[in-house]
Amino acid sequence: MSAEHPADETLGYETQAVQVGIPRGLGDSVGIPIHQIAAFQFETLEDGASEFQLNSGYSYARLQNPTVKALEERLTALEGGAATVALSTGQAATFTAILSVCRAGDHVVATTSLFGGSAGLLNNILPLMGITATLVANTPEAIRAAMQTNTRLVWAETIGNPAADVADIAAYADIAHAQGAVLGIDNTWGGVGYLCRPLEHGADIVTHSLTKWAGGHGSVMGGSVTVGHRHDLSRNPIYADGGDASLLATRGDSALAWRQRWFGAHQLGMTLAPNSAFLIAQGLETLSLRLSRESQTALSLAEYLETHEAVGGVAYPGLASSPYRALAEKYLTGGSGAVLTFEVAEPAPFLAALNVIRMAPNLGDTRTLVVHPWTTTHSRMPEASRYAAGVTPRTIRMSVGVESLGDLKRDLDQALVAGRAASQAGELVR
Repeated sequence: MSAEHPADETLGYETQAVQVGIPRGLGDSVGIPIHQIAAFQFETLEDGASEFQLNSGYSYARLQNPTVKALEERLTALEGGAATVALSTGQAATFTAILSVCRAGDHVVATTSLFGGSAGLLNNILPLMGITATLVANTPEAIRAAMQTNTRLVWAETIGNPAADVADIAAYADIAHAQGAVLGIDNTWGGVGYLCRPLEHGADIVTHSLTKWAGGHGSVMGGSVTVGHRHDLSRNPIYADGGDASLLATRGDSALAWRQRWFGAHQLGMTLAPNSAFLIAQGLETLSLRLSRESQTALSLAEYLETHEAVGGVAYPGLASSPYRALAEKYLTGGSGAVLTFEVAEPAPFLAALNVIRMAPNLGDTRTLVVHPWTTTHSRMPEASRYAAGVTPRTIRMSVGVESLGDLKRDLDQALVAGRAASQAGELVR
């Protein structure tokens, strides 16, 4: 299904994941080919001038590439969006999404339950550009109280990394829209629309680190920004100022998607390589199979760890004890995600004792991975901000893979026993 044969919205997720982006016709490939090309030809001077003005086809691979375009079509279909731009990393996608609606003098309201890199952008990089941000608790009340007259964007994650708290997307959308702002959701943990489609709940922009569940095998990096159909930018000066020459007047409903591609790909060159696009598109074809199994295993492990005497606490939105269970049931389908966090008294000996589970700073791999956020992903944040993000010195984040549940339980149990023994030995020495 190429641009001439758009996605059929009546098809199920699993069908779209393997069909969208592939043309139908005599001699067409059954799959997405890699176009390892830097530039595309024009036949006339007028062709070149038109393409550089409209950017509707192909000219230079920094702007667009057939392999990347096929991936973008598939991402758009899976998220139920209007348009997508695929970029080099998830961080590039977040940066593009924010700067597509903000400029010097503007303000962002975000939850504290964010990936450390996103918090770093908001706290360290955007202020260099004259954009301020207020990070607050992941509740509608806190978001509403932080809104300012110059707030252009509300930002949250579908499931907080690593706090495992669920954003009330519809409530945040109402708060943002009431003030003429837009709602952006990092839906990485939502699995490219498999677990959650934020656009259906009122979000205007959805981003992904495609490195995670989209790629799915820990072998490629990428990011994406998808826009919905219903965003209102009439009160955003970036789009509304300029009268007949404004972005809204000249680009209409496609203004937001156009600016994101212009900013992230054209101006900053954060381009996704065609080979990476190919790998990510292949990963999408099995995402539902992987994430369904991983979510089931994650719930079983969360329930197991919740009763383990060596574990201080477990955060997973699918647990009956989770304060976010109701929100998970409202927004998540097909499972409550493949990531959980838990507390151990002595992280170092626990991590060193693992034999099957690997210690690495990634998510969404077919292999189960753990990391110590306090000293890695969130280590550059002030201590107070780390605690606000759900990170303590005892927190372990675990991204569940597709291994045998029994093997994972046994590995966790022996490592927890070893960690507890080390903790008790340390107490005796003291």
